[in-house]
Amino acid sequence: MADNTRAAKLADRIKEIVAKRIDKGLRDPRMGFVTITDVRMTGDLQHASIFYTVYGSEEERADSAAALKAATGLLRTEVGRNINSRLTPSLEFIADAVPENAAHIAAKLEEARQLDERTRALAASAQYAGDEDPYVKPRDLDEDAG
Repeated sequence: MADNTRAAKLADRIKEIVAKRIDKGLRDPRMGFVTITDVRMTGDLQHASIFYTVYGSEEERADSAAALKAATGLLRTEVGRNINSRLTPSLEFIADAVPENAAHIAAKLEEARQLDERTRALAASAQYAGDEDPYVKPRDLDEDAG
């Protein structure tokens, strides 16, 4: 069993190799603007899960996923040539949910901002239900004497 530092180093190396190969081009017209975001290795270094994002529409994401699936063998061969390991790990491409999560968070922040604006507007026109200062103040003895 390999230690975690070895798996992390191999994951970083695979990320670099795959990103460079995709950047050089895969000769697949379906391939869009793909960014490799993360690589996770199993503890036995037999399998690499490669997370990626695609800039563009849903159709471009689907086309890029199909292109990556078709190029998995080529990319695995490229990884095998460039790492010093007894076995070449199998590769699995997984679409990263970062853009969708970021959009969801941005929508929630905008909703919170709008609620804050409404609260500020209500607070600006608010009036006291009773006296402005409802607390009882100590009496001055001089006023009571007069």
